[in-house]
Amino acid sequence: MTTLDELRKKIDELDSEIERLISERADCAQQVAHVKQEALKGTDEEPVYYRPEREAQVLRNVMERNKGPLGDEEMARLFREIMSACLALEQPTRVAFLGPEGTFTQQAAIKHFGHSAVTVPMMAIDEVFREVAAGAVSYGVVPVENSTEGVVNHTLDNFLESNVKICGEVELRIHHHLLVSDTTKSDGITRIYSHAQSLAQCRKWLDSHYPSIERVAVSSNAEAAKRIKSEWHSAAIAGDMAAELYGLTKIAEKIEDQPDNSTRFFIIGAENVPVSGDDKTSIIVSMRNKPGALHDLLAPFHSAGIDLTRVETRPSRSGRWSYVFFIDFLGHCDNAEIKAVLDTISEQAADLKILGSYPQAVM
Repeated sequence: MTTLDELRKKIDELDSEIERLISERADCAQQVAHVKQEALKGTDEEPVYYRPEREAQVLRNVMERNKGPLGDEEMARLFREIMSACLALEQPTRVAFLGPEGTFTQQAAIKHFGHSAVTVPMMAIDEVFREVAAGAVSYGVVPVENSTEGVVNHTLDNFLESNVKICGEVELRIHHHLLVSDTTKSDGITRIYSHAQSLAQCRKWLDSHYPSIERVAVSSNAEAAKRIKSEWHSAAIAGDMAAELYGLTKIAEKIEDQPDNSTRFFIIGAENVPVSGDDKTSIIVSMRNKPGALHDLLAPFHSAGIDLTRVETRPSRSGRWSYVFFIDFLGHCDNAEIKAVLDTISEQAADLKILGSYPQAVM
């Protein structure tokens, strides 16, 4: 039987080998940056260091190779952090998110880009779009839909006027906790702060446990967490990141009404993303106002056997009682069958805008 000392010695040897290999990988990343810089020397182009399709492929390969005992997602998260640190040696990635610090959107940004990315808080979704469009940051992260409360209309509306591209997506399990500060009198709580969506996602729990307490909607869960630091009679609903950042205590955990409560986020940027092998495409379509317009829009997808994953309708900015359709479907716009469908729709539509093709969320 292997002794404890022998196992510890084996772990030390493995740690040393892992460290050597990580350093070797980091050296390769620096060489990649040098090759990219040399290839564009003498031109006005800037090197592109972060490649969403390449990172998605690497993470998928990690999960496919994994034999345990660590789970696939846990192994992928470890590699995500290695990739994030190596990318920072090439060029740190600046990412805007819907702030303040401690929001689920920041958590989604870190899940996608790793802790070595520089996350920059913005006070509104509009500001995230503007920062990306202006080139002040490389990417932005914005919420697009929640499995319980549905679509985030403000994000969709920004796509109507912006030319930014969707470069990726993140799916995040959302767990809400009831939090108090060190000055809160837990038996004297008269007010609960949170974002409107979070209050809605915890409605049944609140009706059962705090039916008569005032519920106050604020701009974000992180803002709710900050507010209760100075109010002895208030509590907040927020996530783990806000609790840790603001030093709060959980008096009730995972109070969301739906145990599988998840939010989907878009990664927005300036460039088109090449095929990764497992992609989605998002488009905006404005149809001419005529009988059967919706059928004409959806029929080409059905005929080609293309899987629609989301269809949303929003009022158009161009005319009263006219609408635009936001559609997500599986496949990349560079694929021949997708191109054919989009060409067919374009002939019938008043306007068609491709928001981007991007890798499906890996973890």
